[in-house]
Amino acid sequence: MKALSKDEGRATKAGAYGRSFLLRPASCVFLLPLGFLALFFLFPLAAILRLSFADGLAGMAAILGSPTYWRVLGFTIWQAALSTALTLAMGLPGAYVFARYEFPGKALLRAVSGVPFVMPTVVVAAAANALVGPRGVLNAAAQGVFDLTQPPIRLQGTLAIILLAHAFYNYTVVLRLVGGFWANLDPRINEAATMLGASPWRVFRTITLPLLLPPIGAAALLIFILCFTSFGVIVILGGPRFATLEVEIYRQTAQLLRLDRAATLALIQIGCTLLLTLAYGRLAAQSTVPLDFQPRSAVARRPRTWRERTLVGLNGALILLLLGGPLVALALRSFVTVGSNGTPTLQYYAALNENRTGAAFFVPPTVAIANSLRIAGAATLIALAVGIPAAYLLALPNRSTRHAPFRILHAGLDALFTLPLGTSAVTLGLGYLVVLSTPTMAPLRSAFWLVPVLHALVGLPFVVRVLLPTLRARTARLREAAAMLGAPPVRAWRDVELPRLLPAFVTAAAFAFTVSLGEFGATLLLARPDAPTLPVLIFRFLGQPGAFNYGQAMALSTLLMLITATVFLLLERVRPPGGEF
Repeated sequence: MKALSKDEGRATKAGAYGRSFLLRPASCVFLLPLGFLALFFLFPLAAILRLSFADGLAGMAAILGSPTYWRVLGFTIWQAALSTALTLAMGLPGAYVFARYEFPGKALLRAVSGVPFVMPTVVVAAAANALVGPRGVLNAAAQGVFDLTQPPIRLQGTLAIILLAHAFYNYTVVLRLVGGFWANLDPRINEAATMLGASPWRVFRTITLPLLLPPIGAAALLIFILCFTSFGVIVILGGPRFATLEVEIYRQTAQLLRLDRAATLALIQIGCTLLLTLAYGRLAAQSTVPLDFQPRSAVARRPRTWRERTLVGLNGALILLLLGGPLVALALRSFVTVGSNGTPTLQYYAALNENRTGAAFFVPPTVAIANSLRIAGAATLIALAVGIPAAYLLALPNRSTRHAPFRILHAGLDALFTLPLGTSAVTLGLGYLVVLSTPTMAPLRSAFWLVPVLHALVGLPFVVRVLLPTLRARTARLREAAAMLGAPPVRAWRDVELPRLLPAFVTAAAFAFTVSLGEFGATLLLARPDAPTLPVLIFRFLGQPGAFNYGQAMALSTLLMLITATVFLLLERVRPPGGEF
């Protein structure tokens, strides 16, 4: 019998381990994520599909034959493409700087760049308003300095402020996906090409750029998906002039009560995002091809020439102005009351518990904060309970997929667990409304677990994506050594593997928690009027006329910003290598 080589023997062991692991009785835990997605994700989407074709093809034909909806689809694609291009143009120089240079304050700037991404979109919109809105800091300063009666910067309700807000929100995607890959590329490849006479531009064009295309493509697709399904930024900053598919689905559902038309639009959106999500998964997989990666400490160096120092300084200034500016403006605007001559006060914060308008469904912010924290905690537990088995399943050795059932399972699961990332929260909320509109399901409309389950769905892809790199990088040698010493599998996992995985688990939990805190679109459809979350309460204040209501919205947004920023800064301290998105 032919002897196996060392690599073949290792692959055979990995395959046998993966197959035996799946066939153990305890592996039925993997049915949990599949059942969860089938019941709480695929079933509502099937309800949308069924409603869309309730009248055959008439509903789809009416949508496709209407110029209005084609304009909505065209604007959705156009603003997402422009937002993606602007974000890449701003983010790629920063990705290069963070990958190749070490400089004071680098860790702090990296953490600041990630705060907007985990902030609620309603806070992102409020921060943009606080900086360049009609009552924003820049307009207030310009009116005071030049004695103007009207604000000189008029971006509210324009495409420009939507694009800037999207770039503010998604900048860190480029910095982390592209910069993280770039930071590990072996610089000796470029050095060898330079020694052979290639110019720096040719080295970049023929060597570096082809290696970077998969992560750049993955980042661009992820940004496009997030902008394609953007809701809070469009509805708050764009106003009635601009409507994306997401906004139109919400309008048809909540304002016009046309669930059939909303379902048809949602089906079109699901088809678009499904194709984009599959493409993102392929490019993300290509960005993990085996290369001769080097430690980041061996690649990055301190800037030496004045050009390098200028490049580092300009990118640091861009991060502080583009990302830090709106956050600082938001906080400042919450402390400056109209008529106070710029003197900081706590009047907006003090008035948060007052029902000044006599609203029937007035909810104090303390109650909304408690609702948000309670829902986020429950959603985090659910996302971890579902996401950890899903990540373990995806991290099984690829050699275990030689048999047809395992190969099919492994090929489809990655796309399945990523699919909620490309499905808008408003679409999910619509699916739940359709399911719960039947008499038998209507009592569940007020179930306390409904919103946490939906938030867990939104956070599930982040949990899986954060855990996968760490799980795939683990080795079986330590477990085998513990087993040889007589430790049962549970104890070996608890004492040997868990301490190494704990940072990834904490990072995944923090992502799920912050994503739940900021979820807005679906909660706006499903939350009871007397039990809003903090983003919904902010939206209510922004929707009411008057400078005082606007100031209270800024105060609530500042509180929510502080909560999410604190969680994310703590996350940065325990984030494992490779635990990006």
